Amino acid sequence: MTEIRVAIAGVGNGASALVQGVHYYRNAKETDIVPGLMHVKFGNYHVRDIKFVAAFEVNKLKIGKDLSEAIFTEPNCCPKFVDSMPKLDVKVSPAPILDGVGPHMKESFRAYSEGEIEPADVVEVLRKSRADILVNYMPVGSFEATHFYAQAALEAGCAFVNCIPEFIASDGDWAARFEKAGLPVAGDDVKSQLGATILHRMIARLFVDRGVILDETYQLNIGGDTDFQNMTLEQRLKSKRISKTEA
Repeated sequence: MTEIRVAIAGVGNGASALVQGVHYYRNAKETDIVPGLMHVKFGNYHVRDIKFVAAFEVNKLKIGKDLSEAIFTEPNCCPKFVDSMPKLDVKVSPAPILDGVGPHMKESFRAYSEGEIEPADVVEVLRKSRADILVNYMPVGSFEATHFYAQAALEAGCAFVNCIPEFIASDGDWAARFEKAGLPVAGDDVKSQLGATILHRMIARLFVDRGVILDETYQLNIGGDTDFQNMTLEQRLKSKRISKTEA
């Protein structure tokens, strides 16, 4: 295998940073110190060996666009650190909406209405694109959608990387299904390079290291993108709280 073929579910800010980062660091040397990247080369694979082959979205402004354009389409607000992003020849496919769009997010996400657009057959797209890995970037609280994409990965023979706090890799039944299929599964949730969770954890550890008894702590998450807007709806936060507490 000379490349890692990646499909993305949810072309938001996380996907934008990932796609830009792969291009930005494509010529990095193994000896280079790359901010936020543990290894330029992992085993036999270099950053440039990652190839994006499929993407799924519900945003009408992103569907049908090349992935290289969709990552910069509103409401995405990830900083643009690649000045001239080349075309990737990956057309963004319409995703099934499921529970990925909260009722308060339909306008912000520019989500299509039922019957307006025919959603793609996700399993078929994954198979045709010969994707090796499906990366789940659904919004927090997308229980049904995350399970849908995990099942699609199994049926298409893809590894599954779950970037949100809906429990797949840490669920015994799901983990066993991927193990039986001989497919990797990883997640659940990812931390920002230097976000609230890692800062909270290190401050708590500092208290312990300095002999301070810590009775309890709490963490507030406040931001200015659609991730935080999505989390203003209380019922979408249940799994997020579990994930952050365990972190």
